[in-house]
Amino acid sequence: MASNAYRKTSVSPSATNTMLKALPVRFLASPEPGRWSRRLPRRSLRLISAALMTNPAYFEVGRFLGGYGFMNITSYSSSQFGEPSNVAGIQDLGLGYSPEEIERLRVQDIGEGEVTIRLYEGRVVQGPLRGTQAVFKVYPGARAGASEADLMALNELRTHAFLQSDASDICTNIQFLLGAFETATGEQWLAFRDDGRYSAADYAKVASARQLKEQSGGMPFWNPFDRAYKLELRRYFVLKLLNGAMSGLVHMHNHDRLHQSLGPSSVILNTALEKEGRYLVPRLRDLAFSVDIGYSSIGAGVLSDGLWCRASAAGALTPLEKRAFGIADDIYGAGLLVAYMAFIPFCEAGIMDGISLQRLLENTFRLDIYAAREYCLADDRLSEAVSFLDLGDGAGWELLQAMLNPDYRKRPIAEAVLNHRFITGAVLRSY
Repeated sequence: MASNAYRKTSVSPSATNTMLKALPVRFLASPEPGRWSRRLPRRSLRLISAALMTNPAYFEVGRFLGGYGFMNITSYSSSQFGEPSNVAGIQDLGLGYSPEEIERLRVQDIGEGEVTIRLYEGRVVQGPLRGTQAVFKVYPGARAGASEADLMALNELRTHAFLQSDASDICTNIQFLLGAFETATGEQWLAFRDDGRYSAADYAKVASARQLKEQSGGMPFWNPFDRAYKLELRRYFVLKLLNGAMSGLVHMHNHDRLHQSLGPSSVILNTALEKEGRYLVPRLRDLAFSVDIGYSSIGAGVLSDGLWCRASAAGALTPLEKRAFGIADDIYGAGLLVAYMAFIPFCEAGIMDGISLQRLLENTFRLDIYAAREYCLADDRLSEAVSFLDLGDGAGWELLQAMLNPDYRKRPIAEAVLNHRFITGAVLRSY
């Protein structure tokens, strides 16, 4: 897989309860499951075409943004990992964070992978989409000895082309592919619309760093309501992030495609500012290991050998059982994403990370999520994460237990997760 506590204030209880009850209504206008109200920026959105541009002359390449490596899922004992962040690049985006906070993003190391890709900024310079900002994802070619990279690039291209084949059915929660081409050196260049350069992992780590600064007294709160208000903004932001990621996964599953590389680094955000949460549009990326689960394709594909081996080991032998296993496998990865986003942004930097959290759930508590809650409840440093998952009479823990169920047959489908009261944000209105 792509490896990828606040102090009490002196506010009166009545004033606090009134503020907490009123705040979510301001941001959550739609009570329908799986549907968040979105206020788009004033600029009009240009109509897009599902056709892909394959002529490199249509693009202009800008500066180098960074690189990262990733692997397919072979087991869930390895950690999720994300890309190393480009500090200067993130500062250029004007997120409002200090260089010291952004520097903490470097803590997350890349896992071992055979393929390392490069990222460049750029734009479209010809055609109807002229002026559209782009991000180029560059795979090393077979000439560089990266034959697997060619397979990954081709699989990612085909998956996006399939998902974008109907211009009337393009999901806003999946990264949009503008085009692709091959260079004379055999490198595969995929051009994506630039809808954000920071990932959910980037956001979580910056939020964790801010949490540390706030708890250490580096960011004093003059307004007694400020701390509770910021906590509500963070909860809203995280839930909307998870809602968008699950919406993208539902779209993929409904179109017979698995993600198979889902983690905090495979969700890109158009904003990382919690106060702009109502404008947040999360998008899934990194579809290089996506798997076609149409019945005629079950069991096929070099990049999906690991999935089908694990399916057989779990007792899934028929095409129907293997398809169910594949969907449940994605749900497990999504469950780890939910756990990551429920803990990391709400804990001080250095208290919890993706590796230790996954080991805690899988190895220490053998996926007994409620036993893990009792353990976390005894640690004051994890109190905000516990309180977050406690919303709606423990709705978060309930969802995690279902998504991380050791028996793949008992895990919910993606649409059920999307409609769960925790993911819809309904728990924010249940005070």
